[in-house]
Amino acid sequence: MSEWGIALLAAGAAIVGSVVTGWYARGAGLRQAQAARDAADRQAEALLESVRITLRGADGQRAIALRRQVYAEFLCAVEARLLAERGGRGTGDEELVMQRAYAGVALEGPAEVAVAAKGFIDSMLRHEALDQLQEARTAFIVEAQRAVAGLGSL
Repeated sequence: MSEWGIALLAAGAAIVGSVVTGWYARGAGLRQAQAARDAADRQAEALLESVRITLRGADGQRAIALRRQVYAEFLCAVEARLLAERGGRGTGDEELVMQRAYAGVALEGPAEVAVAAKGFIDSMLRHEALDQLQEARTAFIVEAQRAVAGLGSL
């Protein structure tokens, strides 16, 4: 074989080798790019799930704070109504404030807390003895604490 034949054969082998190497390199690059996309998708999904968990936690904390506020306003309204009635120095708005506060408890729920709140109001309106009023107040507080604790476990 002549020098030209050997040179052409070597050049052809180099070209074929380059094409084959390039083809495999392209395939490896595509697989690597797909693996990188898959990893990025998994990382993005993990980040989104982390954000979802954080938001659910924040929503739960807001719900707990709202319930506590509604329940505390109810207690304050009923006790203000009691003081006004017993002290004779009310403004006349205590009944309305108490009913609004009760409506908040009834809307916020749960039903057990609303029933306990209604029992507290009924005890007060029946002018029951102080120990019975205290029992009704305690029953409301126990149910309110259960409701708040129940939200905290979500």
